[in-house]
Amino acid sequence: MRTLRELRRYPSAVLGLSIIGVFIIVSIVTVIAIPYDEGIRLWRGGPGVWDYNARRAAPVWFDWFTPDRLPRTMVMYLDDATMTKELIGDGMEQVEIMFDLEYPYDGFPKEFTLFFNGNLSAGQANLSFYWWRPDGQVITVAQNRSIRAIQGRYPISQDMDLRDRLGAPPHVGLFAEDLDVKTTEMKPLKGDYRMVIEGEMPVGEGFHQVEMVIYGRVEGWGGTDHLRRDLIVGLLWGAPIGLIFGVVAAVGAQVSTFVLAGIGTWFGGKVDFTFRRLTELNMILPFLAILIMIAHLYSPSIWVILGIVIALNVFSASYLTYRAMFLQAKELPYIEAAQAYGAGSFRIIFTYLLPRALPILLPQFVMIIPTFVFLEATLAVLGLGDPILPTWGKMINDAQQCSAMYMGQYYWMVLPSILLMTVGLGFALLGFSLDRVFNPRLREL
Repeated sequence: MRTLRELRRYPSAVLGLSIIGVFIIVSIVTVIAIPYDEGIRLWRGGPGVWDYNARRAAPVWFDWFTPDRLPRTMVMYLDDATMTKELIGDGMEQVEIMFDLEYPYDGFPKEFTLFFNGNLSAGQANLSFYWWRPDGQVITVAQNRSIRAIQGRYPISQDMDLRDRLGAPPHVGLFAEDLDVKTTEMKPLKGDYRMVIEGEMPVGEGFHQVEMVIYGRVEGWGGTDHLRRDLIVGLLWGAPIGLIFGVVAAVGAQVSTFVLAGIGTWFGGKVDFTFRRLTELNMILPFLAILIMIAHLYSPSIWVILGIVIALNVFSASYLTYRAMFLQAKELPYIEAAQAYGAGSFRIIFTYLLPRALPILLPQFVMIIPTFVFLEATLAVLGLGDPILPTWGKMINDAQQCSAMYMGQYYWMVLPSILLMTVGLGFALLGFSLDRVFNPRLREL
């Protein structure tokens, strides 16, 4: 409690604790709302997971800073459409499906796709598509196009014949106010549109689900990537993974080093000599190169890397710092008194010697956590991160691989970078404040 009261004197400590508290709360909520298995499933993506998300869409809050109203993704289902059937003989019927929609946006969509799911004895259907515009013009999108009856799709945006007829990408030409102007100067025509789908099918068969998806240019609070994944999943799950990695690595490395330094200093002789030589050997090992080699040759799993990080940091440079403090502490009168009344070596170490230097451990422990968080992100940025986990480093690596900055998708790289820096700032502010509280020489600075 006294430590907390002391920390309240430092605005940097309050700010640091606030930042860390926010990330802890976000981590807890994320793990509850998006369980581990579900987070991995969403990040892996695949058919049916992100089909209705626009590809490389900016976050919705981008629209707050633009004079125009950017298009959102519009999904319409068969229940939203008007469907009519008419018998035409020979066990066949004429089916007509009409989707009505209002397009109020100031920009063009990114894509236009129709999804079909059903069951036909022939295995496919020949359908015709007509696009009714607010100005009364009717565009024949396609005629007698073959569509699979089971999980079929018609990517209108990729229809090269329609593109040639419109003189522009289909998702632009179908919504363009005037196709006679240059593509860069086109404006969307706002108003009510209608998609009409016609075809002949056997009686009692057909599509039991039809979806029309007009993909927007803004999507979700984190935007989307090249695989249509909602980046908010990576931004949220990056918090618990980064904190767990940083805290566990810091606890495993610093606490073990602290305890071993106390044991080695107390017993001295061959024990201290062995520990110091192991520390010196570990200090000259190329730490990052070893991790890269293990990730390449053995496993890029984040948990394997975490174990190696802890193992390589047991005899870190901190051992020599702790040893210097313990050499002074072991000569104090109360240590000699404990020996005089017959206390055992390990009792002295864990009851008297280690607690003496414990206040020095806490600030270093807090400040080293972001070091390990950045280490995990560094490996991921180098392409050596866990491929199945959504982490901030993995997001930055994906953005680099897909030239996000070159394509103007700054959010993809900037958002996880800001979160990484914010975590580091929070722990640094708290660590420096703790150092002032526990180190009397710094209290007056």
